[in-house]
Amino acid sequence: MSPGSSSLRPLTDAEIAFALRELPGWSHANHALLRSASFLSFDDAICFMMFAASEADALDHHPDWSNYNNRVEIRLSTHDNGDQVTRVDLELARRMQAFLPPC
Repeated sequence: MSPGSSSLRPLTDAEIAFALRELPGWSHANHALLRSASFLSFDDAICFMMFAASEADALDHHPDWSNYNNRVEIRLSTHDNGDQVTRVDLELARRMQAFLPPC
């Protein structure tokens, strides 16, 4: 996606709030989409990260995330656009949501 692409336009707070209604467990703070997830085991957390990494690569948009034991912390923002939330962040969150445990 090129920097001029509409998918890289920073979203308004209202646009983000509307989109988050369909993304349980996600929040918006400090110019990023945030999600914490606990899995049954470390293996399950790593499996999630592997599936999510494939989706991130397909979008050429990679998360800031960390893993400790069975827990994964996710932060999504578009670095090419001054660390703002864009449509590509929402798309990656939607794709990741499919692999996350319910809240």
